[in-house]
Amino acid sequence: MINYAHHLSFCLIKCSVMKRNHFIASVLTLATTPFLSFSQFQIANQEKEQGFKIRAGEGRKYGHLKLKDNILDVKIAGSDTNGSLFIFEQTWFNSGTGTPLHLHYSQDEIFYILEGAYYFQVGDEKYQLQKGDNIFLPRKVPHAWTQVSEKGVMLITLQPAGMFENFLLTVAALDHDLTPAAVAKMFKDHEMEIVGPPLNIASMKTLTD
Repeated sequence: MINYAHHLSFCLIKCSVMKRNHFIASVLTLATTPFLSFSQFQIANQEKEQGFKIRAGEGRKYGHLKLKDNILDVKIAGSDTNGSLFIFEQTWFNSGTGTPLHLHYSQDEIFYILEGAYYFQVGDEKYQLQKGDNIFLPRKVPHAWTQVSEKGVMLITLQPAGMFENFLLTVAALDHDLTPAAVAKMFKDHEMEIVGPPLNIASMKTLTD
């Protein structure tokens, strides 16, 4: 509507030197243009508002993304929600592995444990999680997780979607191990920052949460 108002004002200024039929034609042309654009906008929105089902075990957006022996399935992509939400399922087969202590500049995270057991650190607090547990990780708060069980499955939600989807695609495409400096840069490039090492499982075993 801003463009419409701008062009209409321009026509009104020039109308004193335009013939009446040219003026009317110009106004009609300008008046219909934003309505056509709005109609197209409505169609685009209707497409985004259509629901969809994601089947169990389905990697809806990219198939199964592989991280060595582990699997990432994107359930709801950022493009599905205009960037407001990103959800993926992670199936992990490596006990004792996880993330370094890191933070997200502009995303909150929610983890739901579908299978297995995990240790989490959020800020200064440490937690044990098992099947059925949820945990909320606020943006800008350092956090990390380590898988305790041999197999684990988590449903992970990020809000807004940010660049994490692209981060997963970048990691899945790697064909070699990265240096610590390269890993830190990759985090930075995707709106995250590494601020500490991975969790020490031995020190977490005394938790009773």
